[in-house]
Amino acid sequence: MMDSERIIPTFVFESSWEVCNKVGGIYTVLSTRAKTLQETLGDHLVFIGPDFWKGRENPLFEEDKTMWAKWVKKAEREGISVRTGRWNIPGKPCVVLVDFTPYFVAKDQIYGQAWADFGVESLHGYGDYDEASMFSFAAGRVVESYYNYFLSKGKERVVYQAHEWMTGLGALYVRKHVPAVATVFTTHATSIGRSIAGNEKPLYDYLYAYNGIQMAQELNMEAKHSIERQTAHNVDCFTTVSDVTDRECEELLDKRCDAVLMNGFESDFVPTGTKFATSRKKARQALLRVANALTGTTFGDDTLIVATSGRYEFKNKGIDVFLEAMHRLDWQEELHRPIVAFVEVPGWVAGPRHDLQERLAKEENYDTPLSMPMITHQINEEQNDKVLNTLRWFNKSNRQEEKVKVIFVPCYLDGNDGIFNMSYYDLLIGNDLSIYPSYYEPWGYTPLESIAFHVPCITTSLSGFGMWANKIKSGAAKSENGEMYSTLKDGAKVIHRTDYNYSEVADNIVRAVLEYALWDKKTVDAARKNAAALAEKALWKHFIQYYFEAYDIALRKAELRKERLF
Repeated sequence: MMDSERIIPTFVFESSWEVCNKVGGIYTVLSTRAKTLQETLGDHLVFIGPDFWKGRENPLFEEDKTMWAKWVKKAEREGISVRTGRWNIPGKPCVVLVDFTPYFVAKDQIYGQAWADFGVESLHGYGDYDEASMFSFAAGRVVESYYNYFLSKGKERVVYQAHEWMTGLGALYVRKHVPAVATVFTTHATSIGRSIAGNEKPLYDYLYAYNGIQMAQELNMEAKHSIERQTAHNVDCFTTVSDVTDRECEELLDKRCDAVLMNGFESDFVPTGTKFATSRKKARQALLRVANALTGTTFGDDTLIVATSGRYEFKNKGIDVFLEAMHRLDWQEELHRPIVAFVEVPGWVAGPRHDLQERLAKEENYDTPLSMPMITHQINEEQNDKVLNTLRWFNKSNRQEEKVKVIFVPCYLDGNDGIFNMSYYDLLIGNDLSIYPSYYEPWGYTPLESIAFHVPCITTSLSGFGMWANKIKSGAAKSENGEMYSTLKDGAKVIHRTDYNYSEVADNIVRAVLEYALWDKKTVDAARKNAAALAEKALWKHFIQYYFEAYDIALRKAELRKERLF
């Protein structure tokens, strides 16, 4: 469809558990995309998030008590408690934070109505299900109240976009109570697909044979699967973030997506010119200083810094195969450069290590290791931690004679972790190579962030990003099935991965790191340049068109509904 033929919204509400709440990849999706959407919508783009911070300062939220003050009072009389202001991200979009706790007393009635209206089964909900559902319901009521106060008498074309199962109940509420509003639901990963993969069951070879409802019962995921499935079937436009997850939705939710909304990025986060070189140097110094203080080994300028990062899903994110590859790499005779490999995944952290802090406070170069020279922070139930137990299994203790040192950073790198005190992006720029050998990865923000900071990366064909990179860049390397795969010289190496080729993936990572370690400066610079060029193709200015396609689909259905109603 030509752009001129699309129906463009005049107002968009967007709700997510991660609005002004930095806990995962969806935060990056929303916070980097907002400024691009504002070019069309301005302050008619309104985000809705949970209000966790009453009585405390939220650094991501700038409250403005004058914003829509009369509506706020009216909403209060309707039993909706909100705070209004700006999200402290590029563009500073409008945001409404809603207190969802008052709805817990009525949750049984809310769930009963959702069952009656849409067949949502909530009986087996547990854990975070109630909290997320009450937020979702509250967000739906915010849309209803705001729409009736400001928008119902005009000719605005209004869209409500909800992200993940946590917002499904609100999307269904809007669908029923505000039928003039077009609804879009985006699943970034199906809850049941993630659960199948995380429970060591083969997902891809057997995907065609899985029944989503049956697997939800088996894995105790019935409530989350039900709200996700019913929302997908009842909104005006159902979307996901990659072709691999679209296939998953078709099999497990019994619904193909109406549109695929690939995740983009913004170059605003990446320093340029001399600032880039300065930032990279600072990051490398910080990473190697911590490595020296932990291990007692001195690391020179030729040290290769590699890293993996993301959510602590040991198999799904490929942390297991990353550690396996680093173990195998240590035995390679061709390796003549020292490697420091960081595992940056937030675990059950108890706090920074005081002995490490004491060393870092002194301007010294250390030649003796600390006890446990593989971890930067103290963690709870250390004996049950999968990363540490894997390192113990490999007898990995970062001895001076080991070529590859592995360091576990089990905290959020938010600039206040007590050891690095630098943000994730401020450290990412110091990597030479990033490795994300994911088994389950609907999109893959970490590899996209990596190449945006000119750091070549390794990922797999099971990630949405990997599939996209193969379409954009197909180098000389061929997989065993003859398909063309993006190479490390293209900026992103995509490794063929299946349910059963774990060992092959580990060997391919080893070969790729060895290849990179032997490159001269000219080859490295060319790969870094290609990585940045590939990232440019994923900027939001290129990907935002898919959102407007989804809006158009939803608005056309809403228009037909209004014609029938009136």
